[in-house]
Amino acid sequence: MGTFAAHGGLIAGRYRLGRKIGRGGMGTVWRAMDELLAREVAVKELHVDEQPSERETRAQYGRMLREARAVALIRHPNVIVMHDIVEQDGRPWIVMELIDGRSLSGLMSAEGPVGVQEAARIGIALLGALRAAHARGVLHRDIKPPNVLLEETTGRVVLTDFGIAQVSGVTTITETGAFVGSPEYTAPERMSGGRAGPESDLWSLGVLLCTVLSGESPFHRDSLGGILHAVVYDEIRPPAAAGPLLPVVRGLLERDPARRMAADEAEALLRAFLEAGRLPPDRLPTRPALPLVPRTPALSGNHPRTALMVALTVVALAGMGAGAAALLMKEDGAKRGLADGKPPFSAPLTPGASAAVSVSPSTPPPPPASASVTAPAGYRSVQDPAGFAFAVPDGFTRSLEPPRVFYYSPGKDFRIGFLIQDVQEGGPITAMRASAALAPDRYPGYRDGKVERTELRGHRAASWEFTWDGFEEKENKAPAGSRHTYDLAWEEGEKMYDVWVSAPVGKADEGKRYFDTALATFVRTRPVSSP
Repeated sequence: MGTFAAHGGLIAGRYRLGRKIGRGGMGTVWRAMDELLAREVAVKELHVDEQPSERETRAQYGRMLREARAVALIRHPNVIVMHDIVEQDGRPWIVMELIDGRSLSGLMSAEGPVGVQEAARIGIALLGALRAAHARGVLHRDIKPPNVLLEETTGRVVLTDFGIAQVSGVTTITETGAFVGSPEYTAPERMSGGRAGPESDLWSLGVLLCTVLSGESPFHRDSLGGILHAVVYDEIRPPAAAGPLLPVVRGLLERDPARRMAADEAEALLRAFLEAGRLPPDRLPTRPALPLVPRTPALSGNHPRTALMVALTVVALAGMGAGAAALLMKEDGAKRGLADGKPPFSAPLTPGASAAVSVSPSTPPPPPASASVTAPAGYRSVQDPAGFAFAVPDGFTRSLEPPRVFYYSPGKDFRIGFLIQDVQEGGPITAMRASAALAPDRYPGYRDGKVERTELRGHRAASWEFTWDGFEEKENKAPAGSRHTYDLAWEEGEKMYDVWVSAPVGKADEGKRYFDTALATFVRTRPVSSP
């Protein structure tokens, strides 16, 4: 955080910061006073590490400048208004209109799903916003409830967060091979590496309508592989709560973008519903109904289908980058269903990176086949076949969920996780930031997240600490309980190691002791499969 990112700080001699009102993976939003014009505004601060590389700095600045330019192109009452972009302490700050209200996700968290009338109203507003954006060559690419604001006094719907928007004629990170966005809201053509156009935003809107009507995305699954399968292949099951809006939802969730319902058609149907309380039969879509599960004649049976999804998953993960993939593949894998369908791959490298991106004048010595670990009282020493040794608390049992290894306490109150992967471009700090950026969509009630650069025994490292609400115990229908997670990733011997501990909030201190002991006693060894 910059020297001015505190209560009362003055930005560019004009914008005085007040309280923090939001935080995402790339920036923090502050309530501020424009002292020149005597009006309240929202100021977005870019997150920049204290010692970023030149490449990291350029990439971060580029994303924020793209956001500012994308919003500045659009003039529409349902799109956030851009006021200014300034520089303070060597970093850009975006100044936007202040929306007094809450996000659509905040509304659902507090009050549950919305009714069909409100969903139709929100849909009409967002269709207008998207039509205005698309007319200026801007694709939003991240339509989801957290990026939709509802003004408290007027009910105005405002589309915000154009941080990963694509502007026609401007090279972006997506065009150089990286995947951006939230997988559950991403159109199948983007998931499978195809060309994305305005139709992709309309698919995301269809998912959003399902989510606000039912409380959950129809593509929510327990793993990234499961999400990919659901988006690209599974039968699409819109929620029963869609009711009279079902034709619109089905039209927007057409997998073939050429056949997807257009914005004008969707808006006309939603407006007709608001006026009459139903969709008039003479205005319903006339396109022939398509099977919800795409037919693939050349691929029949479980084996070809598995091969197809493995290929699609690898393509998408390669675009998402290893940090994002690691998040989606590690924490509480068994809890979220990975035990029933383990993805047959490990987190891949960022596109273009080699298996060992750090170059050394000499080859480091291989790790020993085994290593001696001194276990303190209450712990025992283990030699894990995955290629490491450490001291595990007595009574913990091992669970292999490739590419992760877990050690669970009795009852699984405490979970110690390990992930070993190739060194990633940008190092541990970039991987952790990518994971933290996706966390609000993956961890219910994610809050108080903090990512910091650090070291571990002389190796560059990054830590991530956060609190969340836990996943529901579906086996016995037990309610979720708040949890605290400690996570640290570091590079050593051309590999990146990641160790994390998840504990009930009320036992976070005990979880921290397990975490500290795991790190203090961790020794890399040669995997049992190595020659």
